[in-house]
Amino acid sequence: MVIRKPTDIRYSEVTPRSLYLRRREFFQTAAGGAIAAAAMLAPTAARAQDGPKLPNVRKTAYGAGERLNPYDHVTGYNNFYEFGTDKEDPKANAGNFIGRPWSIRVEGLVKRVAAHDIDSFIEPYTLEERIYRLRCVEGWSMVIPWVGIPLADVIKRLEPQPSAKFVEFTTLNDAQRMPGLNVPVLRWPYVEGLRMDEAMNPLAILAVGVYGESLPGQNGPPIRLVVPWKYGFKSIKSIVRIKFTDRQPRSSWEIAAPREYGFYANVNPDVAHPRWSQATERRLGEFRRRKTEMFNGYGQQVAQMYSDLDLRKNF
Repeated sequence: MVIRKPTDIRYSEVTPRSLYLRRREFFQTAAGGAIAAAAMLAPTAARAQDGPKLPNVRKTAYGAGERLNPYDHVTGYNNFYEFGTDKEDPKANAGNFIGRPWSIRVEGLVKRVAAHDIDSFIEPYTLEERIYRLRCVEGWSMVIPWVGIPLADVIKRLEPQPSAKFVEFTTLNDAQRMPGLNVPVLRWPYVEGLRMDEAMNPLAILAVGVYGESLPGQNGPPIRLVVPWKYGFKSIKSIVRIKFTDRQPRSSWEIAAPREYGFYANVNPDVAHPRWSQATERRLGEFRRRKTEMFNGYGQQVAQMYSDLDLRKNF
């Protein structure tokens, strides 16, 4: 039995952060006669922690010793096409996006098909802070202190049927709130999927916050997926549906550009993107490129899941 103090705050009482932070600046470098455009956020001083805090967050050892990217990097340089295709568009266009009211529909091969209010969906779990690396196919990366809950714990509580082999996630499809949906860049709504063993891996989480605060609009509130050994496009945002299925889902980027974005999306420096190499990456805030690690450096925890796959074909 858990007894709460009168001063404890419920997750549902936390208002998502909606304040604008200053816009980023750009630095460009040229080398060897070729111009390399490096979209970088300017170095920032310690930020005043003035946003709404998430209550009762448990610190974990994940990512201990990693050098975090500043909050302005994490919230000012984003891929969230529902709010625009440029990296600064999500911050500029999602300032008023609030994940309330919100429900998540759970369906498919599951014990009980139902719609869950976001707060009752999250309430049974302890929020954890986990510091994970994020690697995007464009060649940039950052280190982020996510706050979330283990996806495996959620799946166990939802009780999928034994025949469920995959988990499919769907993003909100609301053009009134998400102006990018008016442009057919992708087939909307955005869809992603994981194999069941991937979803049950202890590293996979459903994030509800960052830097100890609730997710701002540009980072996919009120709940998003974080799968640290995969490329960033796999971490679907603003989830409204979780479906258990016996068939491999077709993810949005896989449909849009199958030669460039495979279902697995595992970070593999040996498989080049058709338009650029994945062998190196640039951490935001740094100019020197670093070698890309297999599985984004999480191979010890996840490599065994793919021992029977050719990761050049199953990319």
